[in-house]
Amino acid sequence: MEGENNNKKKKEVIRLERESVIPILKPKLIMTLANLIEHGSDRAEFLKLCKRVEYTIRAWYLLQFEDLMQLYSLFDPVTGAKKLEQQNLSPQEVDVLEQNFLTYLFQVMDKSNFKITTDEEIEVALSGQYLLNLPIKVDESKLDKELLKRYFAEHPHENLPDFCDKYIIFRRGIGIDRTTDYFFMEKVDMLIARLWSFLLRLTRLEKFFARKSRVRPKKDTKKNDDLDSEADHDDLVVERIRLEKMDLSVGNLLRRTTIQEPTFDRIIVVYRRAGTMLKRDRGVHIKHFKNIPMADLEIVLPEKKNPGLTPMDWVKFLGSAIVGLVAVISSLEMPKADLWVIFAVLSTVIGYCAKTYFTFEANMAAYQNLITQSMYDKQLDSGRGTLLHLCDDVIQQEVKEVIISFFILMEQGKATRQDLDLRCEELIKDEFGESCNFDVDDAVEKLEKLGIVARDTLGRYYCVGLKRANEIIGTTTEELVLKAKQGIVST
Repeated sequence: MEGENNNKKKKEVIRLERESVIPILKPKLIMTLANLIEHGSDRAEFLKLCKRVEYTIRAWYLLQFEDLMQLYSLFDPVTGAKKLEQQNLSPQEVDVLEQNFLTYLFQVMDKSNFKITTDEEIEVALSGQYLLNLPIKVDESKLDKELLKRYFAEHPHENLPDFCDKYIIFRRGIGIDRTTDYFFMEKVDMLIARLWSFLLRLTRLEKFFARKSRVRPKKDTKKNDDLDSEADHDDLVVERIRLEKMDLSVGNLLRRTTIQEPTFDRIIVVYRRAGTMLKRDRGVHIKHFKNIPMADLEIVLPEKKNPGLTPMDWVKFLGSAIVGLVAVISSLEMPKADLWVIFAVLSTVIGYCAKTYFTFEANMAAYQNLITQSMYDKQLDSGRGTLLHLCDDVIQQEVKEVIISFFILMEQGKATRQDLDLRCEELIKDEFGESCNFDVDDAVEKLEKLGIVARDTLGRYYCVGLKRANEIIGTTTEELVLKAKQGIVST
């Protein structure tokens, strides 16, 4: 993820890597592909194959998902403590079980195409402001620092964020959030801030009030122009429209303005609260959010501190008062004190102090509103509900990958792995208008495991016929159950 400014068009854009998740509902995908098949008999065989593929893949994951849910029942923040007491396990045995749970959880996250957010991604996301304009910090004293630290010590990952020992943020999918409003107070705040910056530059005091940039140096992952052009072609570019970058004037203060911010379509936060000296907390919290604006990512952080005026705000506040006081005293000591100059200085100082206070109050109200919204509108689920959702996500994605790959081989013939990857992405783009980084390796692995795809002497993949594919997979348990319900199975 990268942020950049387009100076020519005055646009601020964020570049994002395309993700492997297929953003198409499975029923729509199956029916659209089935309608592309000419013969009715082949269409019926294809629909039967889709069902058998799903039933089989679901059966593959059943035992793993059962183990995951069974382990989580021991670490559920609500009921887990009682179940652990009933098991009479030693602390060492509980440590092993919780690491096993995290191993299963991270595997499911990976299969669901969730990625761990890196420091660089978070810095780019938080480099702007959207609806949340307060500095939000995590109270690290309330978070456990051993659980995730042990896990990552045994299972190293690349590009882990600095806070990975306390909590982990998973992300998946990119969207757009637009808000249209008058933003009167925000515009006034921006105008005052720009005026204040002008006065500081004019008086050469800006170096005393300048805030140090938090953005750390980025790694140069693209070494030459060829890589840049290739990445530009593959990356998803999303525009960020902020008040800070707009040309504001007194004339457009009363006009409605639309701002725009890229969103993380899905966010999952995993953490554990710190225990006490007498009792160790074993609960693992899993929170699931949707449509979180990147610039407002702080609203999903665990154990947030109550926001207040920052030290820099206090420095500005007190500095303004001191500068104003010195200017007034200096003016009074002059032989001919200019009352208009004194009035101007006092007005500026009082206005800035009032601006700092009222801006904080307005931001505080907006923060409370965002927190309430995140609890009722943005939070999808937590704990066991999130795990069930993830398990179903894994199955849906795997089924869609297998169906698309088989359809391409069936309709377009033999293909190398690279060609198959390209053809699947083109199909998704042409038929559904969606873009994704198709996970061809996972799809081919499943097709070979099902036994309905093989390779020729040149290494190209080819599929068996539809009828033969259904024979290889065979009648599934689900089909027998459905037949039994319909009274078709003979006694």
